[in-house]
Amino acid sequence: MSLYALGDLHLHFASETRIPVQTNDPVWKGHEIRFETFCRKLVGPDDVLLLAGDHSWGRRNTEWEPDLEYICSLPGRKVLLRGNHDSFWDAKKTAALNRRYEGRLFFLQNNYYPYRDYALVGTKGFTFEGPFYLDRHRRIIGWDEEKAVHAQQLVEREAERLEASFASAKADGYSRFIVFLHYPPTNILEQESVFTRMAEDYGAEQVVYAHCHGQSRFHDSLLGDHNGILYRLVSGDYLQWRPEKILD
Repeated sequence: MSLYALGDLHLHFASETRIPVQTNDPVWKGHEIRFETFCRKLVGPDDVLLLAGDHSWGRRNTEWEPDLEYICSLPGRKVLLRGNHDSFWDAKKTAALNRRYEGRLFFLQNNYYPYRDYALVGTKGFTFEGPFYLDRHRRIIGWDEEKAVHAQQLVEREAERLEASFASAKADGYSRFIVFLHYPPTNILEQESVFTRMAEDYGAEQVVYAHCHGQSRFHDSLLGDHNGILYRLVSGDYLQWRPEKILD
């Protein structure tokens, strides 16, 4: 049994994509075919495939259901994390989605997924992405204070959801954790955040995140070992659509 992860499929089998890069950048051309091909080569029926948010552009049932059926058809046991573009998944609908797709998909939100002696915990997260103000040398000298305050409110809400995920797993006796976020755990100015501190407090072994697209964004947050935790970016275009093995 192995654990794989990838984020940001941005599927649109029955809807329209809403970001220019997905139609203009060659890395996105036929990406769902390349991803499925990799999955069928790498992921076995007993493996877990965790998809770290932004699954579908669909807003109406008729738009997002084909995207989730595509995910259902992939090999392995699929665990889904909520992304910022997943309009079909309101946080309050997690239980309903888990009932609807029971045995086919698991939706990770205010709960956890057992993997051997690990608990997979997670939430969408949030990161203040600006706007940042630059000097003539393109160094950051300030940012939009009003937007920063609003971002902090969203960060605190998501931190509460991650805490609930940890608490649920710990109550069931788990002491080994892998953390999954859609947003990166910090913004480009930070070396720590409430999410990194929580991961350290609970002794998480890895923090896995997505959301960062394009060469200019791949190093927006932590990568590699930081305070004893391994940080991984699993955005689909970063991985060239090959799922990353998180655990053997």
